[in-house]
Amino acid sequence: MDKNYLRSLIKNKLANMTDNEFWQYSGDIHKQLFSLPEWKIAQTIAVTISTGREVDTTHIIEKAWQEKKNIVVPKCHPEMKTMDFRLITSFNQLERVFFGLLEPKVEETEKVNPNQIELMIVPGIVYDRRGYRIGYGGGYFDRYLPHYKNQTLSLAFSSQIVDIVPTEAHDIAVSALITEDGVIS
Repeated sequence: MDKNYLRSLIKNKLANMTDNEFWQYSGDIHKQLFSLPEWKIAQTIAVTISTGREVDTTHIIEKAWQEKKNIVVPKCHPEMKTMDFRLITSFNQLERVFFGLLEPKVEETEKVNPNQIELMIVPGIVYDRRGYRIGYGGGYFDRYLPHYKNQTLSLAFSSQIVDIVPTEAHDIAVSALITEDGVIS
């Protein structure tokens, strides 16, 4: 199966999820994440701002701030097809950019080097049990991950997992996948 077909298939599954299922499963995923040693020891965590039917990350960010952890979110540079991560201390430091995504305001945030990030929560739409993922098609994380050497994981509803994600030589699997049903290492 090709990536576009799988993206479309999973987007349809997510669109059919009820609000109750969405919030229940997001909560279950949060509990699993917060119990992991990787979460407990990480001081600086990279995460995207969720939209639509992505596992909710707002609560994750708030929990990190309560625990005095640093949260860094990606700032994309479409003209160069690159991204960097910037430290945020408030949701007010975000602005809407292309595709309605929330990204940090450059003038209000500082750039963080990849080696300063201890845990990266990598987004995607389709996953397999080996940790391979299909993103949204921009390739930003695919270009960033080769320069990042610390812990990676992804958050996904079990309905986002397929038998096999088609991979290419440059694809990098995440170390763990957290679903409402448990952690897949």
